[in-house]
Amino acid sequence: MPEGVTLAGINSSMGHPSQVTLKTAFTVCFAVLAVATLAVLLVKAEVALILTGIAALLAVALNHLVALLVEAGLKRGVAIALVLSMVVLALTIVGSLVIPAAVAQAQELIAQIPSLIEEFRASRFFQRLEVHFHIIEQLEQQAQDTTSLASGALPPLLRAVTGVFSLLGAGVTVAFLVVFMLAFGPGLVERLLSQSLPEHRTRYERVLSKVYTATGGYLAGLTLICSINATLTTTFLAIIGMPFFLPLGIASGFSSMVPYAGPIVAGSTISLLTLATAGPWKALAAVIYFILYGQLEGNVLAPLVFRRTVHVNPLLTLFAVVFFAELAGIIGAVLAVPLMATGQIILREVLLVRREKLGARVPPP
Repeated sequence: MPEGVTLAGINSSMGHPSQVTLKTAFTVCFAVLAVATLAVLLVKAEVALILTGIAALLAVALNHLVALLVEAGLKRGVAIALVLSMVVLALTIVGSLVIPAAVAQAQELIAQIPSLIEEFRASRFFQRLEVHFHIIEQLEQQAQDTTSLASGALPPLLRAVTGVFSLLGAGVTVAFLVVFMLAFGPGLVERLLSQSLPEHRTRYERVLSKVYTATGGYLAGLTLICSINATLTTTFLAIIGMPFFLPLGIASGFSSMVPYAGPIVAGSTISLLTLATAGPWKALAAVIYFILYGQLEGNVLAPLVFRRTVHVNPLLTLFAVVFFAELAGIIGAVLAVPLMATGQIILREVLLVRREKLGARVPPP
């Protein structure tokens, strides 16, 4: 078709006038194809994006300490080495003190799981469920298929072995990403900002500064919340005589990484384990404790983090946790709040720019 011929001319000859040119149609089709390709690439690179996000959060958190040491007069390379050494030393000390006891108690808990299941099956609650849903009959029907059990025994073992190596590989990858982000990240950001237009650079710097401050404040507050949760829960479970207080307390502390929903799930699980191992009265005490701690975290600790540092409404926080957990599991739930805060900062800046343009178009009275 010769140049200059438009869809308007073709449609007008057919009785349907249009102002859309072939160039516009091709541009729209190419944009849709590019967006679809980008979406497919993001889905395929989900693991890489998750690891990069974790490394970026850790790098932002550690960079605050590096910046303090640089302001104190140290060179950036020396400050990075000192901060990383402090982190490794702290992890080593905590690991040597906590991990052996936690692993021993976790092994004891795993060994007692069959007896706990038998006690649960003998309870009145399970008997009522059995009357309505016939759970045992369904399990026995599945157990009769020995062929499927035999063929499916090896793949879970292989998945477990490969899962361990994948976890180690992910840890090494995140560690190297953190080091390189600390070493070369600020310079890369400066070079990217230098390529922007002078009239836009101030706005970009302001947005990045807000994101950096909000993310750092969120990580610092989240670390404090997890530590308080783990300390208080471990102490309470030890006082009431729970036999597996250390791993359960640590698990409860990590549950605070998923805002609002994590402590509820952890508290319910620990209360049920307390009922099975320590009796109803101690289980009741556990329920009361987790209700009180939930009030403390939800009304005192969480607002200090989510409202004063990242300025995200609790309802938006819960929506973000549910959405990103569906996309990327637990890691998505952990990254939900900083991602929501970043999106909120960018949206506010876009709306500010739009208001400025609208204000410039309004003639003075």
